[in-house]
Amino acid sequence: MDIGIYLIRFLQGGLGNLAAYLAAHVLLCLLPAFFIAGGLSTLVPKESVTRFLGRKAPKLIAYPAAALAGSVLAVCSCTIVPLFAGIHKKGAGLGPAITFLFFAPAGNILALAYTGVALGPEFAVARIILSLTFGISIGLIMALIFRRDDQAHAEASDAAFVGHGGLKRMTVVFLLIMVALLIFGTLKVPVLLNTYASFTLPIPGLQALQQTLFTLIPFDPAKGEEGVTVQGLILIGLLVLIALTAWRGLGKVDEGYNRWTWISLGLIALTLGVAAVGVQPTADGAQIDLTGKFFGVLLMLAAIWYIGRRYFEDYEIQQWLWETWRFVRQIFPLLIVGVFVVGVIRQIIQPEWIEAIAGSNTLFGNLAGVIFGVFMYFPTLVEVPIAKMFLSLGMHPGPLIAYLMADPELSLQSILMISVIITRRKAWTYAGLVAVFSTVSGLTYGAWVDGASPLVLLGYLAGFVALLGGMLYLLSRRDARLDMARPQIS
Repeated sequence: MDIGIYLIRFLQGGLGNLAAYLAAHVLLCLLPAFFIAGGLSTLVPKESVTRFLGRKAPKLIAYPAAALAGSVLAVCSCTIVPLFAGIHKKGAGLGPAITFLFFAPAGNILALAYTGVALGPEFAVARIILSLTFGISIGLIMALIFRRDDQAHAEASDAAFVGHGGLKRMTVVFLLIMVALLIFGTLKVPVLLNTYASFTLPIPGLQALQQTLFTLIPFDPAKGEEGVTVQGLILIGLLVLIALTAWRGLGKVDEGYNRWTWISLGLIALTLGVAAVGVQPTADGAQIDLTGKFFGVLLMLAAIWYIGRRYFEDYEIQQWLWETWRFVRQIFPLLIVGVFVVGVIRQIIQPEWIEAIAGSNTLFGNLAGVIFGVFMYFPTLVEVPIAKMFLSLGMHPGPLIAYLMADPELSLQSILMISVIITRRKAWTYAGLVAVFSTVSGLTYGAWVDGASPLVLLGYLAGFVALLGGMLYLLSRRDARLDMARPQIS
């Protein structure tokens, strides 16, 4: 009997987490990200990417450029994956692409500002310095470890899509508008959150339906869990319709437009619009609040439609849509699996355990902060109020920084998605490096908070860097010997 109760609880947790994620985060975050990735892959010439982010680009340009590109995107570890896939496919070197993948969720401007307001400027400064330093370091290490694979990837980069030669001005405008769509959907500022008009749809029974949903999918906001609202239920239904129509509408758009193409695109626009409004169940029906976010999303969708029809050939748009669908088909199923599993794990791991073992700046405490960040994944910016809660409950600042470093960059679902793009071996190596560097970040910051001498901390960091450099040097020597021993083909 107890086993059955636990199984029901685990299933409820997994399905609830999946439903809440699909309703709250896929639409205005991931959908624009997939379309941006498709545009990067098809509309941007390979030379434009490799010039700044390519394997042969100067490191002093490539890695800061990757970090700068990530700093403007307030996205989570899942939303950044399609963008990472887009620049990597188009010829970006593994190192700069990894730096972009790492830095965008943790070091973007919004996350840093929110960290400073909620936790204090010292946490924000520590986060930017550690994210930038370790993001570039992890990129350099990955590029060195997998340099032969990176070279092969650079030689085989796909330039078969459109976009040979220079980068068109309207392509830049087109991509920037899609980035603006992503920002309008995720940025939480008064001008976008305020309501400028309202009306009520006379739909009876919505309040009862809302209570039923909260009963079926219980949640605890203190733990970062989210329930499913009536609006969320509608959005999930629209997502299902998009999936059913996109198989024929976008999956075959490279052969030409068909009626399913227009149906799926219309459903996508409708879904983004529904996601951008406020829906409040009342006794009279559904109160619809037209927010600044809604008008911003509507304006960006209109601009995308106008520029796409006015300045691009049909075959360019068709390739863009087809490549976007390819990214969705490749990545989205793993996202669903990962989110479900995380929901199950949340029922096992209790935040109280983390608080108990992370009350001091120990190796075990910092590892606990990292593990919590990976398996108790929260969407972007939600990790900050959760961190504030832990800080108030006694978590040491060191493990807290370790958590803040690991949570935005790593989640089970993002690791699964990355493994499809750069192979499992590279993905788990990246995950291991993030875990190691996040732990070192926590230990270092925690020691500084505890009053350790800056010279001692510099000594520890120098020792860590020396050990890491020695291991990489030995690895490089071993690979060089293997290359020399390999028979040369003339």
